Amino acid sequence: MQYEGYLPEPCLLLPEQITEYPHPSVLSPDILSMLDDWVRWEAAGDAADSRYASYPAEFYGVNLSVAPGWKVGGWASWGLTDPIPQSCPACNTEMNPLLTIPSHEWGSSDRNWIPFELQELLIPTRGGEPRPDQPTAIQIGRGYRQQLNVCPASPEHPHTELMQYTPQQQPHVV
Repeated sequence: MQYEGYLPEPCLLLPEQITEYPHPSVLSPDILSMLDDWVRWEAAGDAADSRYASYPAEFYGVNLSVAPGWKVGGWASWGLTDPIPQSCPACNTEMNPLLTIPSHEWGSSDRNWIPFELQELLIPTRGGEPRPDQPTAIQIGRGYRQQLNVCPASPEHPHTELMQYTPQQQPHVV
């Protein structure tokens, strides 16, 4: 084991299928403009959270784009860097996310992604206490997420990895 923080604690695995959308930084200017139009969000009815009326594009980024947590497949999350094409070293084909391993399942701004049954547990914890947002106790860097990518042209081609910093805050009730 290269680093003790890479060894997960035993925990219950409850996979669920979700729908997520691409990170805002990979969307076209036209799409971004539509996401920034609150009238379009209001047309969706109850799905739109009025707290985002002044910053409608934030609603997309926080509630619909790139789910936090461990996942197989999905979209790449971009933190402090702009999107970087991930190309297969064998054939130069654009790679797809295969597995994302984050340090945290969610952050304080990800409330809509938190499993309903865990939302009541969102209270600050003291040092050393188990945290509901970190059931595996995995620590990638200083709170990063590790993404493994696969070549869609051939499963025999080498996988690549990408580590991205994603700011996380102590879970709390909003």
